[in-house]
Amino acid sequence: MEQPRVTAPSIFDALKALSLPDRAVIDGGLVKAASGQTFDNVSPRDGTLINKVAACQAVDVDRAVASARKAFEDGRWRDQGPRAKKAVLFRLAELMERDAEDLALLESLDTGKPIRDARAVDVPLSIGTCRWYAEALDKVYGEVGAAPVDRLSWAVHEPLGVVGAIVPWNFPLHMAMWKVAPALAMGNSVVLKPAEQSPLTALKLGELALEAGLPAGVLNVIPGLGGVAGEALALSMDVDMIAFTGSGPVGRRLMEYSGRSNLKRVSLELGGKSPQIVFADCRHLDAAAEAAAWGVFYNQGEVCTAASRLLVEEGIKDAFVEKVIAVAKAMVPGDPLDPDTVFGAMVSERQMNTALDYIATAESQGARRLLGGQRVRQDTGGFYVEPTIFDGLQPDHTLAREEVFGPVLGVQTFKDADEAIALANDTVYGLAAGLWTSDIDRALTSARRLKAGLVWVNGWDACDITMPFGGFKQSGFGRDRSLHTLHKYADLKSVSVTLR
Repeated sequence: MEQPRVTAPSIFDALKALSLPDRAVIDGGLVKAASGQTFDNVSPRDGTLINKVAACQAVDVDRAVASARKAFEDGRWRDQGPRAKKAVLFRLAELMERDAEDLALLESLDTGKPIRDARAVDVPLSIGTCRWYAEALDKVYGEVGAAPVDRLSWAVHEPLGVVGAIVPWNFPLHMAMWKVAPALAMGNSVVLKPAEQSPLTALKLGELALEAGLPAGVLNVIPGLGGVAGEALALSMDVDMIAFTGSGPVGRRLMEYSGRSNLKRVSLELGGKSPQIVFADCRHLDAAAEAAAWGVFYNQGEVCTAASRLLVEEGIKDAFVEKVIAVAKAMVPGDPLDPDTVFGAMVSERQMNTALDYIATAESQGARRLLGGQRVRQDTGGFYVEPTIFDGLQPDHTLAREEVFGPVLGVQTFKDADEAIALANDTVYGLAAGLWTSDIDRALTSARRLKAGLVWVNGWDACDITMPFGGFKQSGFGRDRSLHTLHKYADLKSVSVTLR
């Protein structure tokens, strides 16, 4: 969806008229928290207060879950036919498209990402996800089993019930749609918990879903702190599944909460320490350098698949890194609401300080800083860190092992393919990996040897909604995107009828 260019002055005019959602969406209504409590929603752009948002507590979560359960059990959504479900989801996509500029502004304000990215990437992909699963919902088929002549057996996919979706702050709307759209497509009810750093587009989504005709209680949105609202949702005895994207420590707690409650299913998309390998035989080094820079610095490095480890063959390392530096130098941190900005603010002061701490640790451990490493634009009150590149990274350095979730790249070298694969796989994570080579045998062999759920050859993030998304090892389990994710939100029932 092509967005018209809007100048900065007109953006600020639009901001004055922008409605800022601040209430939970529960049982078809927009409601305050029962306690009346709110939390401050701060913009990373300048550190100022955007608005105060309902801080849902356990009692609010219980109400949302009860509403979702009632909606599921009485079949108001579950029992609607495919054509009726399609109509509602397509209508939701139309409304999102109608309000695309508002959604982009809300996303940029909340997260600090450039408005150009919110317009060109986040919002269009979210709308596309809604449409894709609307179209896909009648493409899930059962199967007839081999049986004796006196018996008929078949298997059928049935919705789980109540799905709790807990989504992150880096792509709030897009990640919400990765979970909400397929869960609704399969006939479930959903309770959506957005990150407290970025609640606005999720609340707006809840409002639009009601306008689209989604029955009350089928989609509830509960803003609040993760340790309060998120915990209550995960511990609920009446939630059938938690679908989560976020950090490893929180993922571990969600598995614990499942064991402490009703053994609800848990799907986890967690962190990564993704390697991008560049072999000397690559004939497209300029393209590889672009991918190396954008692969780690896009969205200020706040991406689970960020290519934060760059592995370069020894013979070309110095020349190639200079190409990467040249690309990164053009990524100047700027006002996220300026349409010309390509590199915005980090989501919070805490996340900014985390990135700066990792930069200090890398220097203390002997890595050589080639670019960046500083907080900038302090006069704005916002949370900005320059694109940062370190050379001389060793396998035991903290920067080679821990996820920064910020704009920090570490460079390592290798002598041959075996060493490259060993370095790439030397991590507890396994979300994504990439390699650049002009040798087809090396490409295919390396792709098989890399221990990652996503492997890209001669490109980075080169996939779309048609392909499953998820990781190996401590990057989690379960898949988003593609037709595969529909099965995640369903139970498989076997039915056998004996003929008499």
